[in-house]
Amino acid sequence: MAMVSLARRRAADALFLRRPQAAAWSSALRAYATSGEESDVVVIGGGPGGYVAAIKAAQMGLKTTCIEKRGTLGGTCLNVGCIPSKALLHSSHMYHEAANSFAHHGVKFSNLEIDLPAMMAQKDKAVAGLTKGIEGLFKKNKVDYVKGSGKFVSSSEVSVDLIDGGSTTVKGKNIIIATGSDVKSLPGITIDEKKVVSSTGALALTEIPKKLVVIGAGYIGLEMGSVWNRLGSEVTVVEFAPDIVPSMDGEIRKQFQRMLEKQKMKFMLKTKVVGVDTSGSGVKLTVEPAAGGEPTVLEADIVLISAGRTPYTAGLGLDAIGVETDKGGRILVDKRFMTNVNGVYAIGDAIPGPMLAHKAEEDGVACVEFIAGKEGHVDYDTVPGVVYTHPEVASVGKTEEQVKASGVPYQVGKFPLLANSRAKAIDDAEGLVKVVSEKETDRILGVHIMAPNAGEIIHEAVLALQYGALSEDVARTCHAHPTVSEALKEACMQTYSKAIHI
Repeated sequence: MAMVSLARRRAADALFLRRPQAAAWSSALRAYATSGEESDVVVIGGGPGGYVAAIKAAQMGLKTTCIEKRGTLGGTCLNVGCIPSKALLHSSHMYHEAANSFAHHGVKFSNLEIDLPAMMAQKDKAVAGLTKGIEGLFKKNKVDYVKGSGKFVSSSEVSVDLIDGGSTTVKGKNIIIATGSDVKSLPGITIDEKKVVSSTGALALTEIPKKLVVIGAGYIGLEMGSVWNRLGSEVTVVEFAPDIVPSMDGEIRKQFQRMLEKQKMKFMLKTKVVGVDTSGSGVKLTVEPAAGGEPTVLEADIVLISAGRTPYTAGLGLDAIGVETDKGGRILVDKRFMTNVNGVYAIGDAIPGPMLAHKAEEDGVACVEFIAGKEGHVDYDTVPGVVYTHPEVASVGKTEEQVKASGVPYQVGKFPLLANSRAKAIDDAEGLVKVVSEKETDRILGVHIMAPNAGEIIHEAVLALQYGALSEDVARTCHAHPTVSEALKEACMQTYSKAIHI
């Protein structure tokens, strides 16, 4: 998966050092701040990066204010992203298992039906409970919570248009931009959240579409496609690139696609969308080969646009205080997460790097630690990525292709779930674990898992990479039996020597 390179960080540092005039201008702006109570830290955005940064700052004894325009905390992830999607992934998986697998285990139904409103209600209940939980954490840690949309007045002042009407100004010695990201649209396609939907709309459909076309074969598209595929939709995924999830290890990717196709998802790769017609009762999508060729028309009830995300920085007034961004709109920061404007920081999806909630959380903690005069650190080479389909696909570190391109001699160990006793016992044995290590030292460089609950198993590999473990270190660590986690142990055994069970 895409990681922030050290070179990018150094380039951002160099940019900051080249701009002493920006820091001087920032100091001048701060001198004009009006009188009143000032927070040590002001966080703009209450998503995973923002709310974690706010709580951490308060825990470190800093007077903290968090500004959030949504009116509920948790950002895209909790409200219309990670959490509701996982709720629907789990519910749809339960239905799919009941319809297709329970009979093999001696559990039979005379009647099985989908109650979509109840499924959506369960999702909404989970979201509501978690957002209220974060508000409780704010109160516990004495974080001031301002509900409204913030905009920089100066490098130390943020004007907030309050949700309930009126406005206020929040002043801070240090301001953290944690505004996250938004859905990336495609040229010529209007997302109306009715027929043409983003992931937000796909989480709130009121009926199961007979035909769903997903534009984009990344994490989000495949997850949402899986939800509706399990519930009975005919799902076709259209992808401009030659592969699904391009950042995934090639070998794992091929097996993953075969698995999704076995689940009846269809793929049109190397294909571009050239037209969308929503004038009728459904949607007519005109596509053609990416290299050019005869167009084809796909008909669908719903089209899901899942072409990635873009930093959300519009309306913040960054130009007014001179905060610099790259061509993609991402805010440039140094290794301490400070922008080129003194006292203004940025984290999470708003800056370069993987757009992942857990990465934003780590950014938030490290940024606050720097502000408090301590040392913060995020190792972007050990940020895991997970596709929450079934089976799940999780990875950390480098793919085999990346290691090969680097010229470092390496070795690979693989272990199939078909040889794992727990996976066989629960009749869920499609997948594998793959480990890539440096040939000379045996240091683990990357781990890639396709398995049930791969997103839980991957953290052992994250810890191994974080501490520079060898594949032999993991292989010689006792794992409980029977567990799917033993497949990682055996893959490590196969990397440095030989696995036992293959």
